Amino acid sequence: MDNIFEELLAEVKDAIRDFHNSKELYDARMRFLGRTGRLTALYKRIREIPPEERPAFGQKINALKEELEARFAELEARMHEKELAEKLSGESVDVTMPGRRVTVGTLHPVTRVKNMLIDVFAGMGFEIFEGPEIENDYYNFTALNTPADHPARDMQDTFYVSENFLLRTQTSAGQIRLMEKKRPPIKMLCPGRVFRSDDDATHSPMFHQMEGLVVDRHITLCDLQGMLDEFARNVFGKESKTRLRPSYFPFTEPSVEVDVSCHVCGGTGCSLCKGTGWIEVLGAGMVNRRVLENCGIDPDEYTGFAFGMGVERIAMLKYGINNIKLLTENDVRFLEQFKD
Repeated sequence: MDNIFEELLAEVKDAIRDFHNSKELYDARMRFLGRTGRLTALYKRIREIPPEERPAFGQKINALKEELEARFAELEARMHEKELAEKLSGESVDVTMPGRRVTVGTLHPVTRVKNMLIDVFAGMGFEIFEGPEIENDYYNFTALNTPADHPARDMQDTFYVSENFLLRTQTSAGQIRLMEKKRPPIKMLCPGRVFRSDDDATHSPMFHQMEGLVVDRHITLCDLQGMLDEFARNVFGKESKTRLRPSYFPFTEPSVEVDVSCHVCGGTGCSLCKGTGWIEVLGAGMVNRRVLENCGIDPDEYTGFAFGMGVERIAMLKYGINNIKLLTENDVRFLEQFKD
């Protein structure tokens, strides 16, 4: 039996003579001292020993176990010190090297334009109102003079959540909610995200709109154009002008498309305005009588105008962005161009 202990001790010495990391040392320890290790197997052989020899055999196993545990403990301590020194050496800091530049973020161009537009219209006395992004069919369509069988519904590809609820296609729904709660005079701006099933270089399934509404006595189309001229001068430059072209929206009558004089060429004609000197920026019009009636406002006493614009479109025109997808890709090379 003495040969068994000597052979095992020799095998241990041979195994721990050459190892490179803590894992290899741990594997060697488990091979000899683990639950299924070589030393454990010796304990199981006690039953093979004559009864009178078992005490001495057990003492030798225990002594060998203590010696092996002491050896492995010493080796583990040395290996820990070695690996720690290697780690610290690899993580040392060269104080002579230049420091890393800390990049500072900036507001997204859409956020910049949104804040700018809010400042412009707030300066003209507009209050800010934000409605829910998940709307019911009544506020998004019916109350805006777009009943279920109205052909204007075909102009918008809508994401329906259920039969009566949808992701709003326009922030005009917020105008209905405010007019139901507040009596004229009303002067409100409703910014927010809207959703339509549309996707190309100038359209996105999710984008931002900003709707405006003014309702009071004696409001005319001239008031609308005067406000739009002020908007254009603040956003595109002091020399900017606007023009109105006839159009159609179910919630306004008459309806107009609004063009602004090209801020690049000054109206002389260039590639941006396609040689016309004008750029379409938003839709507007006088609030339809039926919309006022739906909100409990007497259209014989009050009139109003409404307008709506895409924030991304204004940002693309103002900053010369040719693809709307650049606004949602989060490419740092693109975004860092908008630092102050």
